[in-house]
Amino acid sequence: MIYSQEFRPRSFNTLPPVIKNLLFINILMFIATQVFRESLGIDLVKILGLHFITAPDFKPYQFVTYLFMHGNLAHLFFNMFAVWMFGSILENVWGQKRFLIYYLITGFGAGLIQYLVFYLQMAPFLDTLNLVQSNLTVNTFEELVNTSSFQSKFSYEFMFQYDAFAREYNIALQDNPAKALSLASQFLIDFKHQYLNSHVVIGASGSLFGILIAFGMLFPNTMISLYFIFPVKAKWFVIGYGAMELFRGISNNPGDNVAHFAHLGGMLFGFIMIMIWKKNRNHFY
Repeated sequence: MIYSQEFRPRSFNTLPPVIKNLLFINILMFIATQVFRESLGIDLVKILGLHFITAPDFKPYQFVTYLFMHGNLAHLFFNMFAVWMFGSILENVWGQKRFLIYYLITGFGAGLIQYLVFYLQMAPFLDTLNLVQSNLTVNTFEELVNTSSFQSKFSYEFMFQYDAFAREYNIALQDNPAKALSLASQFLIDFKHQYLNSHVVIGASGSLFGILIAFGMLFPNTMISLYFIFPVKAKWFVIGYGAMELFRGISNNPGDNVAHFAHLGGMLFGFIMIMIWKKNRNHFY
Protein backbone atom coordinates (compact mmCIF):
# COMPACT_ATOMS: atom_id res chain seq x y z
CA MET A 1 0.00 0.00 0.00
CA ILE A 2 1.30 3.46 -0.95
CA TYR A 3 0.69 6.77 0.79
CA SER A 4 2.02 9.53 -1.46
CA GLN A 5 2.47 13.19 -0.68
CA GLU A 6 4.58 13.68 -3.80
CA PHE A 7 2.40 12.29 -6.56
CA ARG A 8 -0.64 14.43 -7.26
CA PRO A 9 -1.41 14.30 -11.00
CA ARG A 10 -4.31 16.17 -12.52
CA SER A 11 -5.86 12.86 -13.51
CA PHE A 12 -5.05 9.33 -12.49
CA ASN A 13 -5.98 6.13 -14.29
CA THR A 14 -6.09 3.26 -11.78
CA LEU A 15 -5.61 0.71 -14.57
CA PRO A 16 -3.74 2.49 -17.39
CA PRO A 17 -3.60 0.84 -20.86
CA VAL A 18 -0.10 -0.68 -20.77
CA ILE A 19 -0.55 -2.09 -17.27
CA LYS A 20 -3.96 -3.48 -18.24
CA ASN A 21 -2.51 -5.22 -21.30
CA LEU A 22 0.48 -6.54 -19.36
CA LEU A 23 -1.85 -8.08 -16.79
CA PHE A 24 -4.03 -9.56 -19.52
CA ILE A 25 -1.13 -11.05 -21.49
CA ASN A 26 0.54 -12.53 -18.39
CA ILE A 27 -2.70 -14.13 -17.18
CA LEU A 28 -3.47 -15.42 -20.67
CA MET A 29 0.02 -16.92 -21.04
CA PHE A 30 -0.24 -18.58 -17.63
CA ILE A 31 -3.52 -20.23 -18.60
CA ALA A 32 -2.12 -21.21 -22.01
CA THR A 33 0.93 -22.78 -20.34
CA GLN A 34 -1.29 -25.04 -18.22
CA VAL A 35 -3.61 -25.95 -21.10
CA PHE A 36 -0.81 -26.71 -23.57
CA ARG A 37 1.05 -28.83 -21.02
CA GLU A 38 -1.96 -30.85 -19.86
CA SER A 39 -3.88 -31.18 -23.14
CA LEU A 40 -1.19 -31.16 -25.83
CA GLY A 41 1.97 -32.16 -23.98
CA ILE A 42 3.67 -28.95 -25.14
CA ASP A 43 5.85 -27.10 -22.64
CA LEU A 44 5.63 -23.40 -23.43
CA VAL A 45 8.25 -22.65 -20.79
CA LYS A 46 10.75 -24.61 -22.88
CA ILE A 47 9.78 -22.59 -25.96
CA LEU A 48 9.28 -19.12 -24.47
CA GLY A 49 11.40 -19.15 -21.30
CA LEU A 50 14.84 -17.54 -21.54
CA HIS A 51 17.48 -20.22 -22.05
CA PHE A 52 21.20 -19.78 -21.71
CA ILE A 53 22.61 -18.15 -24.83
CA THR A 54 24.70 -21.18 -25.87
CA ALA A 55 21.91 -23.67 -25.12
CA PRO A 56 20.38 -25.54 -28.08
CA ASP A 57 16.89 -24.30 -27.11
CA PHE A 58 17.88 -20.61 -26.98
CA LYS A 59 16.09 -18.22 -29.34
CA PRO A 60 16.60 -14.41 -29.40
CA TYR A 61 12.88 -13.72 -28.96
CA GLN A 62 13.05 -15.34 -25.51
CA PHE A 63 14.54 -12.10 -24.13
CA VAL A 64 11.00 -10.71 -24.49
CA THR A 65 8.75 -13.75 -24.13
CA TYR A 66 10.27 -14.90 -20.83
CA LEU A 67 8.76 -11.81 -19.16
CA PHE A 68 5.27 -13.20 -19.72
CA MET A 69 5.87 -16.70 -18.36
CA HIS A 70 5.35 -17.70 -14.70
CA GLY A 71 5.98 -20.90 -12.82
CA ASN A 72 2.90 -20.99 -10.60
CA LEU A 73 -0.11 -18.98 -9.52
CA ALA A 74 1.65 -17.34 -6.57
CA HIS A 75 4.54 -16.27 -8.81
CA LEU A 76 2.09 -14.72 -11.25
CA PHE A 77 -0.09 -13.05 -8.62
CA PHE A 78 2.63 -11.33 -6.61
CA ASN A 79 4.49 -10.13 -9.71
CA MET A 80 1.35 -8.74 -11.33
CA PHE A 81 0.09 -7.19 -8.11
CA ALA A 82 3.35 -5.29 -7.64
CA VAL A 83 3.56 -4.34 -11.33
CA TRP A 84 0.06 -2.86 -11.06
CA MET A 85 0.64 -1.16 -7.70
CA PHE A 86 3.87 0.62 -8.64
CA GLY A 87 3.73 0.51 -12.43
CA SER A 88 0.37 2.21 -12.75
CA ILE A 89 1.83 5.32 -11.06
CA LEU A 90 4.85 5.33 -13.38
CA GLU A 91 2.69 4.92 -16.47
CA ASN A 92 0.54 7.86 -15.38
CA VAL A 93 3.69 9.96 -14.95
CA TRP A 94 5.65 8.83 -18.01
CA GLY A 95 2.92 7.93 -20.44
CA GLN A 96 2.29 4.65 -22.23
CA LYS A 97 5.19 4.58 -24.72
CA ARG A 98 7.94 5.51 -22.29
CA PHE A 99 6.70 3.15 -19.61
CA LEU A 100 6.51 0.21 -22.06
CA ILE A 101 10.02 0.91 -23.34
CA TYR A 102 11.29 1.04 -19.78
CA TYR A 103 9.49 -2.19 -18.86
CA LEU A 104 10.92 -4.13 -21.81
CA ILE A 105 14.47 -2.78 -21.55
CA THR A 106 14.73 -3.50 -17.82
CA GLY A 107 13.38 -6.99 -18.52
CA PHE A 108 16.00 -7.48 -21.23
CA GLY A 109 18.72 -6.18 -18.91
CA ALA A 110 17.58 -8.50 -16.13
CA GLY A 111 17.96 -11.53 -18.39
CA LEU A 112 21.34 -10.34 -19.63
CA ILE A 113 22.79 -9.88 -16.14
CA GLN A 114 21.40 -13.20 -14.90
CA TYR A 115 23.06 -15.06 -17.76
CA LEU A 116 26.33 -13.26 -17.28
CA VAL A 117 26.27 -14.60 -13.71
CA PHE A 118 25.24 -18.05 -14.95
CA TYR A 119 28.18 -18.03 -17.35
CA LEU A 120 30.64 -17.19 -14.57
CA GLN A 121 29.19 -19.96 -12.41
CA MET A 122 29.07 -22.55 -15.20
CA ALA A 123 32.36 -21.82 -16.96
CA PRO A 124 34.68 -23.92 -14.73
CA PHE A 125 32.47 -27.00 -15.03
CA LEU A 126 32.01 -26.55 -18.79
CA ASP A 127 35.78 -26.19 -19.18
CA THR A 128 36.26 -29.50 -17.37
CA LEU A 129 33.59 -31.15 -19.51
CA ASN A 130 35.17 -29.90 -22.74
CA LEU A 131 38.63 -30.99 -21.58
CA VAL A 132 37.44 -34.55 -20.88
CA GLN A 133 35.63 -34.69 -24.23
CA SER A 134 38.70 -33.53 -26.15
CA ASN A 135 40.91 -36.10 -24.34
CA LEU A 136 38.39 -38.89 -23.96
CA THR A 137 39.52 -42.19 -22.49
CA VAL A 138 37.71 -44.74 -20.37
CA ASN A 139 39.53 -43.46 -17.28
CA THR A 140 38.87 -39.75 -17.83
CA PHE A 141 35.24 -40.42 -18.70
CA GLU A 142 34.49 -42.62 -15.69
CA GLU A 143 36.39 -40.33 -13.35
CA LEU A 144 34.08 -37.50 -14.44
CA VAL A 145 30.71 -39.27 -14.51
CA ASN A 146 31.21 -41.05 -11.20
CA THR A 147 31.54 -37.80 -9.25
CA SER A 148 28.53 -36.63 -7.26
CA SER A 149 28.94 -33.08 -8.60
CA PHE A 150 28.48 -34.37 -12.15
CA GLN A 151 25.43 -36.51 -11.41
CA SER A 152 23.83 -33.73 -9.36
CA LYS A 153 23.48 -31.77 -12.60
CA PHE A 154 21.21 -34.41 -14.16
CA SER A 155 17.64 -33.34 -14.82
CA TYR A 156 14.92 -35.74 -13.66
CA GLU A 157 14.31 -36.91 -17.23
CA PHE A 158 18.02 -37.29 -17.93
CA MET A 159 18.39 -39.76 -15.07
CA PHE A 160 16.48 -42.35 -17.12
CA GLN A 161 18.64 -41.61 -20.16
CA TYR A 162 21.73 -42.10 -18.04
CA ASP A 163 20.53 -45.49 -16.76
CA ALA A 164 19.90 -46.70 -20.32
CA PHE A 165 23.27 -45.39 -21.46
CA ALA A 166 25.12 -47.00 -18.52
CA ARG A 167 23.74 -50.44 -19.38
CA GLU A 168 24.72 -50.16 -23.05
CA TYR A 169 28.10 -48.64 -22.21
CA ASN A 170 29.05 -51.38 -19.74
CA ILE A 171 28.15 -54.10 -22.25
CA ALA A 172 30.16 -52.40 -25.01
CA LEU A 173 33.11 -51.88 -22.68
CA GLN A 174 33.56 -55.64 -22.37
CA ASP A 175 33.41 -56.49 -26.09
CA ASN A 176 34.08 -53.30 -28.05
CA PRO A 177 35.97 -50.50 -26.20
CA ALA A 178 35.91 -48.28 -29.28
CA LYS A 179 32.12 -48.42 -29.35
CA ALA A 180 32.04 -47.69 -25.62
CA LEU A 181 34.06 -44.53 -26.15
CA SER A 182 31.78 -43.51 -29.02
CA LEU A 183 28.78 -43.97 -26.73
CA ALA A 184 30.56 -41.99 -24.01
CA SER A 185 31.28 -39.14 -26.41
CA GLN A 186 27.64 -38.91 -27.50
CA PHE A 187 26.52 -39.12 -23.89
CA LEU A 188 28.68 -36.14 -22.97
CA ILE A 189 27.20 -34.16 -25.87
CA ASP A 190 23.65 -35.04 -24.77
CA PHE A 191 24.49 -34.20 -21.16
CA LYS A 192 25.97 -30.83 -22.10
CA HIS A 193 22.83 -29.98 -24.08
CA GLN A 194 20.48 -30.86 -21.21
CA TYR A 195 22.70 -29.02 -18.73
CA LEU A 196 22.68 -25.84 -20.80
CA ASN A 197 18.94 -26.15 -21.50
CA SER A 198 18.19 -26.61 -17.80
CA HIS A 199 19.07 -22.98 -17.02
CA VAL A 200 15.81 -21.20 -17.79
CA VAL A 201 14.57 -17.84 -16.47
CA ILE A 202 10.88 -16.92 -16.47
CA GLY A 203 8.78 -14.19 -14.92
CA ALA A 204 8.33 -10.42 -14.90
CA SER A 205 10.46 -9.96 -11.77
CA GLY A 206 13.32 -8.24 -13.63
CA SER A 207 10.99 -5.56 -15.01
CA LEU A 208 9.25 -5.36 -11.64
CA PHE A 209 12.52 -4.54 -9.89
CA GLY A 210 13.17 -1.94 -12.57
CA ILE A 211 9.79 -0.46 -11.69
CA LEU A 212 10.66 -0.51 -7.99
CA ILE A 213 13.89 1.43 -8.41
CA ALA A 214 12.13 3.93 -10.68
CA PHE A 215 9.46 4.48 -8.05
CA GLY A 216 12.09 4.87 -5.35
CA MET A 217 13.99 7.44 -7.39
CA LEU A 218 10.95 9.44 -8.48
CA PHE A 219 9.14 9.34 -5.14
CA PRO A 220 11.84 8.62 -2.53
CA ASN A 221 9.87 9.92 0.44
CA THR A 222 6.56 8.29 -0.41
CA MET A 223 5.50 6.02 2.43
CA ILE A 224 4.95 2.34 1.63
CA SER A 225 3.05 0.17 4.07
CA LEU A 226 5.27 -2.92 4.26
CA TYR A 227 3.11 -6.02 4.76
CA PHE A 228 0.23 -3.53 5.16
CA ILE A 229 1.55 -2.77 8.69
CA PHE A 230 5.00 -1.15 8.79
CA PRO A 231 5.41 2.26 7.10
CA VAL A 232 8.72 2.82 5.31
CA LYS A 233 9.92 5.41 2.82
CA ALA A 234 10.19 4.20 -0.77
CA LYS A 235 13.92 4.91 -1.01
CA TRP A 236 14.70 2.72 2.02
CA PHE A 237 12.32 0.04 0.80
CA VAL A 238 14.11 -0.16 -2.57
CA ILE A 239 17.62 -0.03 -1.04
CA GLY A 240 16.71 -2.74 1.46
CA TYR A 241 15.15 -4.97 -1.18
CA GLY A 242 18.17 -4.57 -3.46
CA ALA A 243 20.59 -5.40 -0.63
CA MET A 244 18.55 -8.47 0.27
CA GLU A 245 18.61 -9.69 -3.34
CA LEU A 246 22.37 -9.15 -3.55
CA PHE A 247 22.89 -11.13 -0.35
CA ARG A 248 20.67 -13.98 -1.56
CA GLY A 249 22.40 -14.04 -4.93
CA ILE A 250 25.87 -14.18 -3.40
CA SER A 251 24.78 -16.83 -0.89
CA ASN A 252 23.94 -19.13 -3.82
CA ASN A 253 21.72 -21.47 -1.80
CA PRO A 254 21.45 -24.75 -3.80
CA GLY A 255 17.73 -25.02 -3.06
CA ASP A 256 17.00 -21.45 -4.16
CA ASN A 257 15.59 -21.34 -7.70
CA VAL A 258 14.99 -17.57 -7.70
CA ALA A 259 17.00 -15.57 -10.25
CA HIS A 260 18.23 -12.94 -7.79
CA PHE A 261 20.74 -11.42 -10.19
CA ALA A 262 17.96 -10.94 -12.75
CA HIS A 263 16.23 -8.77 -10.13
CA LEU A 264 19.43 -6.80 -9.62
CA GLY A 265 19.89 -6.58 -13.39
CA GLY A 266 16.45 -5.00 -13.73
CA MET A 267 17.37 -2.48 -11.05
CA LEU A 268 20.73 -1.74 -12.66
CA PHE A 269 19.31 -1.14 -16.12
CA GLY A 270 16.46 0.88 -14.62
CA PHE A 271 18.91 3.08 -12.72
CA ILE A 272 20.98 3.68 -15.86
CA MET A 273 17.92 4.57 -17.93
CA ILE A 274 16.58 6.98 -15.33
CA MET A 275 19.95 8.72 -14.96
CA ILE A 276 20.04 9.17 -18.74
CA TRP A 277 16.45 10.44 -18.84
CA LYS A 278 17.08 12.70 -15.87
CA LYS A 279 19.22 14.91 -18.08
CA ASN A 280 16.01 15.83 -19.84
CA ARG A 281 13.41 16.58 -17.18
CA ASN A 282 10.56 16.11 -19.68
CA HIS A 283 11.50 12.45 -19.86
CA PHE A 284 11.86 11.90 -16.16
CA TYR A 285 9.36 13.62 -13.91
